[in-house]
Amino acid sequence: MSAWSSQLQAANWDYWQPYSLSAVLLCAFCALVLAHVSIVKMRRYQAKLEYSEERLRLSLWGSGDELWDWKVSSGELYRSGSWLHPVEAQPNALDFPPNKAQIHPQDLARVTQLLQDHLDGKSSYFEATYRLKTIDNDWTWVLDRGKAVAFEYNGQPSRITGTLKSIQQLKQTEEQLQLFARCLQTISDAVVICDTDFTILEVNPSFSKITGKTRAEALKQRFELSLYPSTFMQDIRRALADTGTWNGEVQEQHPNGNIYHIELTFDQTRDEQGIINQYVAVFSDITERKRKEVELHKLATTDTLTGLPNRSAFMQKLASLVKDTTEHALLVFDLDNFKKINDSLGHELGDNLLCKLSQRLSSYNSYNNKLYRLGGDEFAILLDNTNDLYLITSAAKELLLQINQPLIVNQHELAITSSIGIVLFPDDGKDPQALLRNADTAMYHAKSEGANRYLFFNDSMNKQAVKRLQLENLMRHGLKEDYFSVYYQPKMDIVSGQLVGMEALVRFITPKGGVISPASFIPIAEETGQIIEIGEVVLYKACLAVKNWINQGLFHGRVAVNLSSSQFSLPFLCDLIDDVLQQTELPSYHLELEITEGTVMQSPPKAIEVMKKLRARGIHLAMDDFGTGYSSLAYLKQFPLNTLKIDKAFIDDMNTARGRNMVDTIVTLAHNLSLNVVAEGVEQETQLAILRKLRCDVIQGYYYSKPLSEEDFSKFLQEQKLKHAKLTAVSV
Repeated sequence: MSAWSSQLQAANWDYWQPYSLSAVLLCAFCALVLAHVSIVKMRRYQAKLEYSEERLRLSLWGSGDELWDWKVSSGELYRSGSWLHPVEAQPNALDFPPNKAQIHPQDLARVTQLLQDHLDGKSSYFEATYRLKTIDNDWTWVLDRGKAVAFEYNGQPSRITGTLKSIQQLKQTEEQLQLFARCLQTISDAVVICDTDFTILEVNPSFSKITGKTRAEALKQRFELSLYPSTFMQDIRRALADTGTWNGEVQEQHPNGNIYHIELTFDQTRDEQGIINQYVAVFSDITERKRKEVELHKLATTDTLTGLPNRSAFMQKLASLVKDTTEHALLVFDLDNFKKINDSLGHELGDNLLCKLSQRLSSYNSYNNKLYRLGGDEFAILLDNTNDLYLITSAAKELLLQINQPLIVNQHELAITSSIGIVLFPDDGKDPQALLRNADTAMYHAKSEGANRYLFFNDSMNKQAVKRLQLENLMRHGLKEDYFSVYYQPKMDIVSGQLVGMEALVRFITPKGGVISPASFIPIAEETGQIIEIGEVVLYKACLAVKNWINQGLFHGRVAVNLSSSQFSLPFLCDLIDDVLQQTELPSYHLELEITEGTVMQSPPKAIEVMKKLRARGIHLAMDDFGTGYSSLAYLKQFPLNTLKIDKAFIDDMNTARGRNMVDTIVTLAHNLSLNVVAEGVEQETQLAILRKLRCDVIQGYYYSKPLSEEDFSKFLQEQKLKHAKLTAVSV
């Protein structure tokens, strides 16, 4: 049985063996097909996954965001860089937050608190903006957002994922906007934003401060200027359309009724398409500035002493008339001998006189709004829209009558006269400077013909004015080229006949024109101020020459040098004289300064102060031309003088008893004041004899010698030395 069974089984195996093999092969094939399908599906899934990951990475790269994944328990932090390369961060597991080392110290506490609040379930997500350290150790602003996605058994988050976005540019823009907002809130200028219909959309606090209107009152109202017609805003709109901006100064009324001034600027703004969408107005309150401008203009155009329009206002008006080619007449006048009034009665009285005269003339209808003070005692009247000679002559005569009426000033009744120069436009000048210059020229000619006159300008006057200008220029050139020389006139002792000193006299000698008379150039030099530089030249040359003569044993007296009024009033006069004496090494007691009577009487207290300083240096002082001015004996005894000089006019008049008595009085007065007396201009022996009888001390004049050049005076000194030696030998 078993053998049969074995045979039967063997027979069955042989029978089924081919079928089994086929089944196995079929199963293997199916498995292979199934595996292939699975592999294809896996590859497709992997490709989709890679595509999805690439799309995510590209999205992150395009947005500039980073993806991060933080395992809270282990502290592992994964960051996916925006450059498509994952970055694995391995922070200290104890750090909290995990990027603690990269967070700005000032932001760390805030970020830590926000992250902890999310971990504690106090917030649905974590969000923080803070500064993060970059690779180059700089700081950049980031927006960090995340959310817990996995939790422990106890509910504590075990995993948080999120994104990190750079907001550096956004933060900078935000800071700029905040800065602009703060500026708009704090600037003193008002800012108004309007739509295209000029309806107000927004204002800043300064708007309310300037206008007195609250923000609520201003919003949704049209921007208007209440003191101007509606066409004014239309003009602004047209200007904005043409140029995009408008600027100007306007007035507006405050709710309390006060008028204020603003400087207003309108500009347009456009959107991205270039379409105008808003107007911005900026204005500042210039009320105070305008008030000060008015005050300054008044100060600049008003004479502070008389209240009349001043020289500046006059020149503006004259220039306006010339520009408009308006026919007009200009009358320039001053007061005759006003300087003598100042010298004798004082500058305060002179100022009061000018004020009273100005009040009288300005109240006269014919001169109302036509009278100007040009400076000093010089005034001007502009008669516009006329060249009528009869009318102008009548105005000039009336002006002289008004000035001639006596004025009571400080209990003094003063009768004054005037000289008037008249020019016509356009005949006598084409510009304001020429008109004024020619009017001055005519006035000076009127004065030279006698007091209380008027003259119209003519060409001959202009020629003289040109000659004067040429002389001014020649003096200026002469100072540079050393054309000014010093001549010396001896001073002789009237008893012994010996030389005791000399006076230094300036001479202007030009290579082409020869000697120019002092009477011609000195008055002009005094007016132009050139006399100061000329006087310094004379002082230096005289001191240097005397020092040389002293060194040669030819001279031991003093040299007298004239001080002009301009020199005497210099604040640094004493320093100037010290410098000259030091440079020339001349001892101060060899110098005598001659000062005219009129100079010291301009301000006697100040003159006394200066004279005392000069005397303290050992310099002798002489009063020149005594008796020709307005000296006060009360001051004369206070002046620290050494010498009085009698003017040549008194010497020439000694042929009369009255003239001799006058000289006798001066000599007696001087001796009673312990002063030496010098008589100048002595030319005749009879004059010398009279002066001897009157006990005059020293004489000077052509009787002994004319003024001599430095070379000729050296010869004169040598002759005097020989004469003295002979007299000494005879007496022995």
